Amino acid sequence: MNLTQNAKTVLEKRYFKKDREGNLKEDWTGMIKRVTDNISQNDPEKAKKYFNLLDSGAFLPNSPTLMNAGNDLQQLSACFVLPIEDSMESIFTSIKNAALIHKSGGGTGFSFSRLREADARVRTTNGVSSGPLTFLKVFNAATDAVKQGGTRRGANMAILSVTHPQILEFIKCKENTSELTNFNLSVGITEDFMRAVMQDEEYELISPHTQKVHSKLNAKDVFMLIVEMAHKNGEPGIIFLDRINEHNPTPHIGEIESTNPCGEQPLLPNEACNLGSINLVSVINDNKINWEYLKEVVRQSVDFLDDVIEQSKFPLPEINEMVKANRKIGLGIMGWAELLYTLSIPYNSDEAIDLAKEIMEFIDYHGKERSMELAIEKGSFPNFKGSMYDKGTLIRESYKKDWNTLIKKIKKNGIRNATITTIAPTGTISMICNTSSGIEPQFSLVYIKQVMDGEKLLYINDYLENTLKTANLFEKTLMEKIAEEGSLAHIEEIPQHIKDIFVTSHDISPEWHIKMQAAFQAYTDNAVSKTINFANSATKEDIQISFETAWKLGCKGVTVYRDGSRENQVLHVGNKTNEEKQDKTDRVSPRIRPEITSGITQRIETGCGHLYVTINSDDNGPCEVFVQMGKVGGCASAQLEALARLASLSLRANVKLESIIRQLKGIRCPSPMWYKGKMITSCADAISLSLETFLTVQERGIINGSINVGEVKKIQVKSKSNQMCPDCGSTIEHVEGCLKCNNCGWSKC
Repeated sequence: MNLTQNAKTVLEKRYFKKDREGNLKEDWTGMIKRVTDNISQNDPEKAKKYFNLLDSGAFLPNSPTLMNAGNDLQQLSACFVLPIEDSMESIFTSIKNAALIHKSGGGTGFSFSRLREADARVRTTNGVSSGPLTFLKVFNAATDAVKQGGTRRGANMAILSVTHPQILEFIKCKENTSELTNFNLSVGITEDFMRAVMQDEEYELISPHTQKVHSKLNAKDVFMLIVEMAHKNGEPGIIFLDRINEHNPTPHIGEIESTNPCGEQPLLPNEACNLGSINLVSVINDNKINWEYLKEVVRQSVDFLDDVIEQSKFPLPEINEMVKANRKIGLGIMGWAELLYTLSIPYNSDEAIDLAKEIMEFIDYHGKERSMELAIEKGSFPNFKGSMYDKGTLIRESYKKDWNTLIKKIKKNGIRNATITTIAPTGTISMICNTSSGIEPQFSLVYIKQVMDGEKLLYINDYLENTLKTANLFEKTLMEKIAEEGSLAHIEEIPQHIKDIFVTSHDISPEWHIKMQAAFQAYTDNAVSKTINFANSATKEDIQISFETAWKLGCKGVTVYRDGSRENQVLHVGNKTNEEKQDKTDRVSPRIRPEITSGITQRIETGCGHLYVTINSDDNGPCEVFVQMGKVGGCASAQLEALARLASLSLRANVKLESIIRQLKGIRCPSPMWYKGKMITSCADAISLSLETFLTVQERGIINGSINVGEVKKIQVKSKSNQMCPDCGSTIEHVEGCLKCNNCGWSKC
C-alpha cells in the first residue's frame, strides 16, 4: 500500500514496535508481517493471503490487533462489556476488571440499571444505598488512574434504563461536561416508553432491588429532558434496548444491557468483540464497484477476524469463555464518503441510500455465507443451539439477496460466528488507508495541520482538488475562499453539480444523516457508530424529531452533536482558529484595580489544611483572588500566592471566570479529601470550587449569607473556542460518537 506521510507518522507513533529507547524496530511491511504471521498461526498459505489482504489496503483490523498481535500483550479486541450486579463485591470487581481491560487497550461498557436507587434500604448493613450515580463517579475516578499502554485514559459507556428511579439525575449528570469525562452516557430506551412518549402518557419507574413500582413520570417530559440535554452538549445519547434484544442472536444465553464506548457493539456481560473494516474505495475500478473483488475481500476478512478470536489473550477467564462460546466478529466499512465522491453521488440522496443498502446487504450476506462454510469446516459457535440461527428466525428484509435460502442453509449447517457485521469508528485505520471514517460524511473539505515552528497548513480534500482541476477551477483565490468556508455551499464560482456531490456534514440535513444510518443498520448485525451533526442554530425540536425518526426508521441508537454546544468547541469549518482571527500584536492589558473592592470569603477543608479564598469585584465584575492557608509557609504559601496573582491578573484582563475554573478544576495532589459531599483533589481544585460558589452568588444576586457548597449549581460554560488535539495541537472533530484528530490519529475513545 502506498502510505501518505500522514499515515506514516501515525504508524510510527502508535503502531510500529519500538525498542526500550523508543527507536523503531519495524516498518509497514514488518508490522503487517508480524500481525499476519501471528493471526495465521504461521500457516504459510494463510499468512500470505492475509498479508496481501492488509497490504492492499482493502481491509484492516481494529487497532488492538495491529498493535498487539505478535507482541507480549496479545490482547486483540477493542470492545468489552462488564456486568454490574447490585452488590459491593460486583461493583468493585468490575472496577478492577475494567482497569485490567483499559491497561490492555480496550474500552468498556456498563449498565448501571441493576443498582438500587439512592437511599434504598440495604438489609446487610441496615443502611441506605448510595445509588448508581455515586458509583458511576467511582468508576470514572478509577479510569483516571489507568492509562492505556501508558498513553491515554480508558473510554467507557454508561447506560441506565429509562425505567430506573434515578433516571432524571442520570440524564442531567453531564450538564457540566467537566464531570464524568471518561464516560459516554446513553439512556436505555424501551418500546413501551416510546409508545408512552407518542401518546403523552405516564410510565412506571421500577426499583431494581424489589422490582416494585417506585413512582410514575410523564414519558414525554422525560423524553424532552433527554432532548434538552442532548441539545445543550450532545449527552446523553439514546440506545433502543428492546430493539437491540429483538436482534440478540443468543437470547437464551442472556439479555443485552450495554454497548461498548461508541455504541456500535451491543454485547452480553463479560463479552468482547474484535472488529475490522473494508476500505470501499479499494473496490472501485473505472468508477464502478467491482462486486466480485468485494465478495473476495469479505470472505477473507471473515476468515481473518475468526482467526483473531483464536489468537486473542483476554484479560479475564470469564471473557475468554464468553467470547469463545459466541465467537462474535464485527466486519464493517470505511471510505463511504470517498466512495460517493468517486461515483459522483450526493450523500444526501435516495441514490446514496439505495447504494448503502445494496453494499451492506452484500457484505452481510456473503459474510454469513462464509461463516456458514467455516462452521462446516470447524464447527458452529458453541451457543448455536437455541440461537436465532438454530431456530431460523434471523430478521432480514430482502433487498437484493435470497435470504430465505441462506437462512435455511445456516439452520442446517450452522454458523461459525454469532454476529458478522458492525459499523464501527475507523479512527486511525482510515487515516492509514487515507480515506474517510466509517459511514460519516466529510466534516470539512479543509483541515488544519500543525507543522514545525507552529506553522499551520491547510489541506484540501484530494477528490475535490482533482475535480476542480479537471473543471479548470483550481486557482489560488478560489482555494482561499474554500479554505475560509470549509464548504462549497456558498461559493458562487463552483457549479451546482459539484456542490451537490461534495457536501460536508453540516451541508446535510439531520433527516439524511438518520436515513443513512438506518440504511446501513438494516443489514448490520450489531449497531452503527455515527454522529448526527447539527448546526449551532438547531432547535430542541430538531433534536426531538431526529430521535423520533431514528426510532421509527429502525436505528438501534442515536448520538447527536450541535456545533458549538460543548465547553470546548470542536472543529469549526474554515481555515482560521479564534486565536488566528485576532491580531497577534493586539495584546490585552489588565484593568487598574480600584481603591475599594467588595466580595466574599469562603473556608474550604483541603488535604493540606483550612483554605481561605477571597474573591472581590469591581464595577466590571470579579477582579481579584486572595488565597491563604492557616499555619503554612515556605513553598506552599508561595505557590498559593502565585495561583491567586495569576487568577487576579486573568480576571482583570477580562478572562471569563468559567475559563479559570476549568483550568484549576480537577488538578490532583497526593492528599485529596471529602468536603461537604465533594472530593477536593488539591488546593487548586478548592479554589475552582470557591470560584464556582462566587459565580452562583453573582447569578442569584446574593449579597449576604452563607452558601452551602453542595448547593452550588452546575455551570454550563458557553465557550466557542476551538478544541485542539492534546497530542499535536490540531483541530479535532466530533464523529462516530467520539472526538478524533484527523492529523495524528488521537481519539478520546
